[in-house]
Amino acid sequence: MDIRELLLTTRRIALVGASPKPDRASFRVMRFLLDRGYAVTPVNPGLAGQEIHGQRVVARLAEAGPLDLVDVFRRSEEAGAVMDEAVALGARAVWLQLGVVDEAAAARARAKGVTVVMDRCPVIEWGPARLPERISTA
Repeated sequence: MDIRELLLTTRRIALVGASPKPDRASFRVMRFLLDRGYAVTPVNPGLAGQEIHGQRVVARLAEAGPLDLVDVFRRSEEAGAVMDEAVALGARAVWLQLGVVDEAAAARARAKGVTVVMDRCPVIEWGPARLPERISTA
């Protein structure tokens, strides 16, 4: 599945490593995804119960509900565990943000049929993928 198709067919995103700090990439990417029409659940155990961009933060990925895509803002050495959990929870795709790479975890996920994107950002990919301003939620 290419990035365009992935972003066009995704509806529910869990954003792991969400931050309420405007200077953090996760804060800006979450706003971007919400503005494009996605349902985004922020995941951060230290902020559970609070809100970011009007969305309630959950402590664990398992609390994020049914998942299409898990967007990971964690260090590379922590990303594999998140990817393994996402696969176990039935996510159909895992997206590791810029600078985040775990080839071994990606191979495990792909072996189970999960789409993996690493070291990329949906905000940067949006224009080149010629995606619409908003994704249809119908």
